[in-house]
Amino acid sequence: MFREFDYDTQPIVEIVNEIMADAVKNRASDIHFDPTPNKLKVRMRVDGDLVDYAYVPDVVKKNMTTRIKIIAGMNITESRLPQDGAIKTELAGKPLDMRVSSLPIVDGEKVVIRVLDYSTSLQGIENIGFSDINLEKVKRMLGLPNGIILTTGATGSGKSTTTYAMLQALNKPELNIITVEDPVEMKIEGLNQVQVMSEIGLTFASALRSILRQDPDVIMIGEIRDDETARIAVRSAITGHLVVSTIHTNNALNTIERLLDMDIERYLLGTAISGIISQRLAKKLCPKCRGSRPATDYEKLVIKKAINIDIDNLYTPVGCSECLGGYRGRIPVHEVLEVDQDIKDAITNNTPKEKLRKMVYGDNKTISLLQDGLKKVVNGLTSFEEIIRIIDIETDFGEGDEELRMALMGKMPIPHDEDNEKEETIITEDKNETTKENNEVITKNESIPENKEPTQQIIMENGEAYDIPTDDQLSFNQGAFNNISTDFNYDDYDIDDDDDDDDDY
Repeated sequence: MFREFDYDTQPIVEIVNEIMADAVKNRASDIHFDPTPNKLKVRMRVDGDLVDYAYVPDVVKKNMTTRIKIIAGMNITESRLPQDGAIKTELAGKPLDMRVSSLPIVDGEKVVIRVLDYSTSLQGIENIGFSDINLEKVKRMLGLPNGIILTTGATGSGKSTTTYAMLQALNKPELNIITVEDPVEMKIEGLNQVQVMSEIGLTFASALRSILRQDPDVIMIGEIRDDETARIAVRSAITGHLVVSTIHTNNALNTIERLLDMDIERYLLGTAISGIISQRLAKKLCPKCRGSRPATDYEKLVIKKAINIDIDNLYTPVGCSECLGGYRGRIPVHEVLEVDQDIKDAITNNTPKEKLRKMVYGDNKTISLLQDGLKKVVNGLTSFEEIIRIIDIETDFGEGDEELRMALMGKMPIPHDEDNEKEETIITEDKNETTKENNEVITKNESIPENKEPTQQIIMENGEAYDIPTDDQLSFNQGAFNNISTDFNYDDYDIDDDDDDDDDY
């Protein structure tokens, strides 16, 4: 992927165009121009990872930064303050939108170009990676006349792609759909899209107040960033509008907590919330070179506990000329919470979090991020390692199943086959015979000395051995015990009845 350009003869305009074309060709989501004391390092984020692409000599790095700022409509004379811009161009007859951001650092100006590709959104909501069950939930939520539907996830998790796909599904002539975005990333015919301009006072909150007087049926808010925007969004949802928006949280339960932290009354949130879509992006296995390997005991245990599927083999990345390390592209992993009346009432009544968690995930009501990811692992879409990498063990495993959490952490013992778990003692005449009983090893002595009763030994897991007296020995010892004098004077001994000494035993 690494390129070398002839900076002495090749125009800087041509070099910048080739960089952007290569970014699109390699499915890069971002292009980084990182200044260093003696060069400009160019990197591309492909499938979530930054990869070195080119090194620009110090003598021309300023020219490259200036060229990018010119085509992005930014002020080329200002290098002391951060700036934002946009690039709209065509590549192979296909319109291309890019967002540009500059940031002054000690070695110069760092520039990042975000490559916006919403071709997946245009393919319809059926083609963005939802499982059949989750897709049906999303369609039901979009069919509601009012309420708020939130898409959550970290930066770069595909929230905008999912949101635009939902707007495409709602985009009908009989509906008045108005969006408030910062910035407007994708222009869609049939939608009334508002660009936020905070410098002149056109914020999310102020735009929403005006939109409510525009007779909207559907309102899309690019992102809920502050308390005022959240309150207006919720009140819009309970006054007969369908609201679609995004918010930065990890999962469904965290989204509810986040909105409550924004000073939204419980009864309003319980009434307004209709659904929450949480998502992450996982690297997709290259279909041309993916291989197969035996699953480990750990992987078998986790998959069995999470989705109740027995597996013997798993797909694994291999690597070829058409991918990077065995991965090509990314797929979303979803958690779709369809908020029913019971959950609405629980939010309103301040139900404890653990009880609410059981209501959300119990009885397979909601497929967790872990479960959806592992189903994609079993289907060969991604690897087990990739799903474990993007999953938060503490919060993404469903209803708080302790066994599943321990399995994920690798602290749960691997179960044996049922045949090996049977508790039985086998008696034979073979010497050195060993059998398993209650996880203890019982060994019959190889030889029995003369004039000595036969004994058995218990060898514990720590290696310590203990003799077990036979029935004959027990009879002898009991008889000996009966012959011991029982004359005992308690006054001769200092006996402490303090219960605290029990800790010593």
